[in-house]
This record gives sequence, C-alpha cells and structure tokens, in this order.
Amino acid sequence: MMSEIQQSSTRAADVQQVPKRILGSLLASVSAGVVPRTGAPYIAIGRQDEIGALLSDLEAVSEGGGGMRFLIGRYGSGKSFLMQLIRGYALERDFVTADADLSPERRLYGSGGSGVATYRELMKNLASKASPDGGALPRLLARWLSSLQTTLEQQGISLDSPGFTDRMNALVYEQLRSVEFLVGGFDFTKVVVAYYQAWRGEDLAAEEQKSACLRWLRGEFSTKTEAKHALGFAVSTIIDDDNWYDFLKLWAALVRLMGYRGLVVFVDECVNLYKIVNRVSRENNYEKILSMFNDTLQGRAPGLELILGGTPQFLEDTRRGLFSYEALRSRLCDSRFALEGFKNLIGPVIRLRRLSDDELLALIVRITKLYAQYYRWEPRITSEEMQQFLRLCLTRAGADSMITPREMLRDYMTLLNILMQNSDATFADVVGKTVTLKTDDENIGAASTASPSAQTQPQVQKFNPEDIEF
Repeated sequence: MMSEIQQSSTRAADVQQVPKRILGSLLASVSAGVVPRTGAPYIAIGRQDEIGALLSDLEAVSEGGGGMRFLIGRYGSGKSFLMQLIRGYALERDFVTADADLSPERRLYGSGGSGVATYRELMKNLASKASPDGGALPRLLARWLSSLQTTLEQQGISLDSPGFTDRMNALVYEQLRSVEFLVGGFDFTKVVVAYYQAWRGEDLAAEEQKSACLRWLRGEFSTKTEAKHALGFAVSTIIDDDNWYDFLKLWAALVRLMGYRGLVVFVDECVNLYKIVNRVSRENNYEKILSMFNDTLQGRAPGLELILGGTPQFLEDTRRGLFSYEALRSRLCDSRFALEGFKNLIGPVIRLRRLSDDELLALIVRITKLYAQYYRWEPRITSEEMQQFLRLCLTRAGADSMITPREMLRDYMTLLNILMQNSDATFADVVGKTVTLKTDDENIGAASTASPSAQTQPQVQKFNPEDIEF
C-alpha cells in the first residue's frame, strides 16, 4: 500500500505533466484559500499515513464491508484537501463517490427539507471515473442498462428479436431483486424499471418519463401526489428528511450491482452541526450520525464508506460537540492508552497532525515550480529565500503547533504575485529586510549571546530542498 502511495506522489511531482486548465484552477484555488476540486495530487505533501489508512478502508469496502471515518483538524489544516485527494483515488479505483458540505440549509437531520437537501447535494455531486466532475447519475444508469443489453446480445438475443423486451425486463428485475427487500427498495426498483422502459424510447413522452424518474431518484419531489402525477404511477414513498440515508444505502447496493466497487460519501463542514443552537435539533443530527456509525461498522451498509470532516470543537466539546452525546462519546473518545506521541490510524477518528517544517518547505518548493510553469515566468526567489519565508511564518506566536498550509500558501502566493507583477521588487522589499539580512550562522551567533530564555527557543533546522523526495 505504501509503495503505491509513493508511486502516486512521484507521478504528482512531475509538474511538466500538469494540464494548463487544471493548473490554472489549482493555483486560483490555493491563492484564494479554497480546496481545489481537481489537481489535488499535484500538491499533495505528507499525509502518507492518513492516506494509507483511508485506502485500506476502500479495500475493505470493495470486498463488501462498510466503514466510517472522522477527519478532525483545525480550519485550514487540510481536512477538505485530504477528502478531495481520497475522492480522486477512489474514482481511479472504480468507486462511485458523492460529496457535500453541510450548511445551515443542509443537515443530516432536520425538518423543512434541510435533511433531504444534503441528499440532493450528494446526488448532484455523484461522480464516477467517466464523470469525475459530478452529475453522473444518468450516465451510471445508461452504462448499466447498456451492459445488460450487451449480456443478452452475447446470449444470442438481438435487439430486434420479439422476445428481447420481455427478457430485458426480467433481467432488470433479477438484478434488482437483492435491492427490492431493503428499506424503500420496492419503490426504488419500480422507478429504476420505469426509467429503463423510458430509456428505450425516443419520443417526447419517454424523455419526460426519464426526467420524472431522475427527479424521484434525486429526491426532488415534495409530495407523493406530485410524484404520482409526474411518474404516471403511484409510489408508496418519496425521498425525504427522514429516509434519505436509507436510500443512500440503496445506492451503495446498486452501484455494486452495476459493477463498481462501492460508494464513498464525503460530508464536510460538519462543524455546522456544532453551531446548531437548538439542543433537540442538534442531538437529532448526532442521533443520525450514531445510526450511520452503527450501520457501517455492524455490516448493515455493505459497500458504503462515510467520511466526515470537522473541527476539534465539533468532536470534543462536551457541551455542544459529539462528546455531548454520550453514545457517540463512548465510541469516539480516545482510549486511556492512546498517549500523545503514539500513532493510531485504525480507529474511527483521524486527527490531522501539523505538517512538519520539511513538508511545509517541500510544499513551497512545489508551488513555486507549478507557478513558474503556469505563468511561464522564472520566480525571482532563491532556495534560501524560501527557507527564510518559512522561518518568518514559524516565528509567529503559536506557529510551532498552529500554522496551517492554507494561511502559509495564501501568503506565499501573494508574494509570488507581487514579484511577478513588479519587476523591480525583491524578496526583501516584500517581506521585510530584517528577514533576509541575517544568515543562519549570524542567527546562531545572536542566539548564543542572547538571554538564557531566548536560547531555549527552538531553531528552524537548515534544510536543503534538493533533499526532498517527491
């Protein structure tokens, strides 16, 4: 597993292979402090252990298991970035993915459509290897139905033969038989079969039927009467705030029937649940998380992996966080043997550590190369000045433990932008001469003559970027 990660990192280091469209979007995202949706592997530094743990989960899901992980870290520490990175790895490995950010309008549980709004966002962002940017629902169904037709043709039954329609209907029902007995599975099967029948047609009525079926599958009907009018047949249920997670499990089962390895769902910005003021509403959302946790780890959601991202307050606050809900606290709290300094990435909670100084410097070097490639401009900044920039970032109060890649990269992108647009500006002009006038030896000498308290301050170790192995 680790060798596979290292090979991926090596490929990502080849900045000459980055397409200009992806590179432009990547740099724009980094400059604005936004997680890039594409191109994340090109700036992936560190996190090998975390990536390895999540990839191990994918292997378990591909074998019919389920899983749930909580990625916990401060704002800007790399939670969302790691999610996008794993999302890319999952798509490459023939998984189907769906992702959504929670907000005041999108929750895991809520009245007035706030629960099903999360499901709709997941369906909008449903992605496969052939549709990595989302909107893959129609393509998934078309690919599956085409494969079933191909199966019949290989058995000697052509599309023009009289019995083809009956045999195809029987085959679709046979494929969906295992799904039909799950919660909501009967109506789910009914709508999928109706979609197939409309999929074979080419007239306006068939297109309207397909559209109605897709709307039902995406949870866009507010009443059963509305759904019946659009579909042309009655359904006993629609996807709503209460049952949307059951249909997520149905999708996990269906994508495996379609030939994919499983469904990976990413839910970010879970801190919005922590911000819910009403205690009952907040605990209802935590109850939904508990239900998801029990389902995936007890084998009741085969082929489904859930990855939730949140801040330490969302997890650990005993008044409003997950730890305020005793059933979750007893499952997610650290063991008394989980002492600081020991690594444990097998449990449900992955706490993102701060990137080391070497990894932060490697990130600066990587961004510099990508910036030079995109703008076709040789940055007027030396390796020593890159080290000086990192040293400046680390001298801020609390930076030893609190510095995040987001804030550092935003500052560094600003520096590169200024140097490129102002030909007479130098590194010292932008960041201040006091940063660059002293050499490392002079800094060491100054520290030796300083007060004893000053001598105890940690020194940034000299680092040669050429030693980095991407």
